[in-house]
Amino acid sequence: MSVALIRPLVVRTVAVSDPGDLVTRLPDVMPYAWIRHGEGLVGWGEAARTVIPPGPERFDRAREWLGSLFDLAHIDDEVDVPGSGPVAFGSFTFDGDAAGSTLVVPRVVLARRDGRAWLTTIGETSSAPVTPRVGPGRIRYGDGTLTVPEWKQAVARAVHRIRGGELDKVVLARDLVAVAERDIDIRVLLSRLTARYPECYTFSVDGLTGATPELLIRHTGRSIESLVLAGTTERGSGPAEDASRGAALYASGKDRHEHACAVASVRDALAPLCSTLDVPARPELLMLPNVQHLASRVTGRLSDGASVLDVVAAMHPTAAVGGTPTGAALRVIRELEGMERAGYSGPVGWIDSRGDGEWGIALRCAQISGRRARLFAGCGIMAGSDPAAELAEARAKFRVMRYALEG
Repeated sequence: MSVALIRPLVVRTVAVSDPGDLVTRLPDVMPYAWIRHGEGLVGWGEAARTVIPPGPERFDRAREWLGSLFDLAHIDDEVDVPGSGPVAFGSFTFDGDAAGSTLVVPRVVLARRDGRAWLTTIGETSSAPVTPRVGPGRIRYGDGTLTVPEWKQAVARAVHRIRGGELDKVVLARDLVAVAERDIDIRVLLSRLTARYPECYTFSVDGLTGATPELLIRHTGRSIESLVLAGTTERGSGPAEDASRGAALYASGKDRHEHACAVASVRDALAPLCSTLDVPARPELLMLPNVQHLASRVTGRLSDGASVLDVVAAMHPTAAVGGTPTGAALRVIRELEGMERAGYSGPVGWIDSRGDGEWGIALRCAQISGRRARLFAGCGIMAGSDPAAELAEARAKFRVMRYALEG
């Protein structure tokens, strides 16, 4: 495991006055962020980092690294709430056999939640100047790994295999390449995403940036919460069409079955860890600026002292991003997608020294590097799926990051 860190960390957290818009406080360096409704955490600098080797033990190795780091740290935390003290931001690849999973402890974290704000610093830190944000300019788009006809053919092949009884559902993703006129300032994207999609969790970890609607897990003490999304339709042109589309989504046998598969995978993953677990009998409709989803909020209480990473390890990959059954779905994804997902649809979020944290699924996102952005979107393929309709759904999901780039 590749490690670059300072031992022991000297950590201080103090209460501060309301910082206002968290994104405006970020300097022009690689930012770390987790924001919803204007609350959350942003960070910059690097006090410690590890690149976690691929394999079935990657979450265990991540937890062990954090444990050894935080156990040795000298922590002066006058706030003592989830997210205060030392915090690691992380991104794990979708495929456990793929390289690129990372945990980073920033030198500075600024946070606001529930009417309180705090600042955490590690070691001797100097203030970084907050320079003006500059938009990326003109954006050119091109095909990713597969062309549109190739991806539609992959969907058709997946439907054939589902109808043949090999599996019930598979999520197929596609990518889109964007090249900007200037280097992409991630702060610009974060600002646009937090303003346009306040209901989502806007995140940034090592250039993986987006606004995901899907909360994989929130861990506070022994309480946990997960928001399961599966089943999607585009927004309409007005309230009447929104209502019509939402009603059709709720009545769709294909989408309700897809959602039931996703809820079942979360329930089955959480049940062994929990003393109590509340799973809604029916989904609700979640309306976002670009799409509507079937949504179920699952809550529970852990039966022991598991950290948020233990819960993430048990849950990933859910049927919402992989398929059902998991093993068959992962085989079909590897055969038909033709690309490496990297961090897309993997866990992304943060964890503190108590084991508390929030992790989402990295959806509606792009990997940013210089002037280049690689955008991702995925669709749940079922026996009744139509390739043209799935393509339209993917295009609707791309709109989130296209808006972030174009404004």
